[in-house]
Amino acid sequence: MDLYTIHGGLGSPYSMKMRAIFRYRRLPHIWKQVDMAHRSIFANVKAPVIPIIQFPDGSWHNDSTPMIFVLEKLHCERSIVPEDAGQAFLAYLLEDMADEWGTKAMFHYRWYRERDQKQMSEWLSFDRLHGHGRTAILDSARMFRSRQVGRMALVGCTPQNAPIIEESAKRILGLLEAHVTEEAYLFGSRPSLADFGWMGQLSQLATDPTPDDLMREIAPFTFRWLMNLDDASGVEGTWRDPSAPPSPAIKGLLKMAGEIYFPFLLANAKAFEKGEPTFTVEMLGRSYTQGSFRYQQRCLWDLREAYAKLDAAAKTMIDPLLKDTGCLAPLTS
Repeated sequence: MDLYTIHGGLGSPYSMKMRAIFRYRRLPHIWKQVDMAHRSIFANVKAPVIPIIQFPDGSWHNDSTPMIFVLEKLHCERSIVPEDAGQAFLAYLLEDMADEWGTKAMFHYRWYRERDQKQMSEWLSFDRLHGHGRTAILDSARMFRSRQVGRMALVGCTPQNAPIIEESAKRILGLLEAHVTEEAYLFGSRPSLADFGWMGQLSQLATDPTPDDLMREIAPFTFRWLMNLDDASGVEGTWRDPSAPPSPAIKGLLKMAGEIYFPFLLANAKAFEKGEPTFTVEMLGRSYTQGSFRYQQRCLWDLREAYAKLDAAAKTMIDPLLKDTGCLAPLTS
């Protein structure tokens, strides 16, 4: 039996995303919570981040989106990429936005307020040091908390940016809350990579104290949807008819991509190309500032490349929606 090993953590949105995908796709795997006894696994990957997944052939991987597409090539059953090329691109775009913008909400809510800093630094330290004594856990929590809070400005989670991040999070929750009571998933009655991308990020909001309270108040059905998607191994379904009008959730999320995500990507790419360490961009009527990163520049390039590879029929199908939501120009400029 080909067995995958997922080295991950409950506090990692990308770990929860990939574990849920493995469960839905019924791929044989074991889950190993990364702790101090397993630190040596980081030597197998370039970036020391989780999840780190060892494939049956012995290779090691830890970038979630490329892994999704590798798994699609290796296993044809229970794909999470819609069959229609246009829908597949839209799902990829929304998954990318979850990974690169949705994670702002996760990081902000986790490290912005005292109550969240305290609980989550202690819980995450417990995950790594359970059984090593309360003193060791609390000492580690204090150091980890200081490090993470110190990184907030670099990744854009500042008091200045807080209103933008929180407003975007509430809009996302509102769109999903209206959707999940009417339709099972974003692209049909089976989950796509877009569903799993947002599930990963929101799984953390459902755990941390402040956003947990928020979700229970304004998005209780989305809260429960996350729990169900965590193990959808029993779900059977079909893809949405590509000729049908897009759901309000898809259109709303794409509108957010046009208003927030693409301006963020474009400003970052421009700054990085010029060698500027930070950038500022206007969104939602406010200024947003953070450090520039090569990885987000690559995300923009990858999205443009994926769009360029679509055939004429797929572009004809999705271009009106992309144009209407402000996403077409950034993909073609």
